[in-house]
Amino acid sequence: MPNLTQIALATGFGLILIGFYGALTRRSLLRIILAFTLASTGVNVVIVAIGYMRGRTAPILDEAVTTTTAVGRIIDPLPQALVLTAIVIGLGVTALMLAHAYRLFLRHGTLDIAAFRELKW
Repeated sequence: MPNLTQIALATGFGLILIGFYGALTRRSLLRIILAFTLASTGVNVVIVAIGYMRGRTAPILDEAVTTTTAVGRIIDPLPQALVLTAIVIGLGVTALMLAHAYRLFLRHGTLDIAAFRELKW
C-alpha cells in the first residue's frame, strides 16, 4: 500500500505531465496559460512531498518541542518557505500572462496562437 508521500509525488508528477501536455497540444492561449499554472502547481506539490518526514512535527518551538530535541523532532521549514514563495511568484506570472492575453485579444480579436504571426509590437 502506498504511503502519503508516494501518493503526493505521483499526483505532483501527474500534474506536471498534464500541464506540459496541455501547453504543447492546445492552440488557445487561455488553455496554455491554464496548463502552465497546472504544471506549476504540480512542482509545488512535489517540493512539499519531498520535504515531508513521517513522525515529525511542525517547525514551531514551544513547550512541546524544546530546543535540545528540536533537531530530531521537527520538519525542515525550507521546502515550505520555497513553496509559499513559488505560489506568490506563480500568481504574479499568471496575472501577467492573462493581462498579455487580454491585450492580444483586444488587438487581434482571437486567442488562437496561429493568428499571432507578427514579431513586432
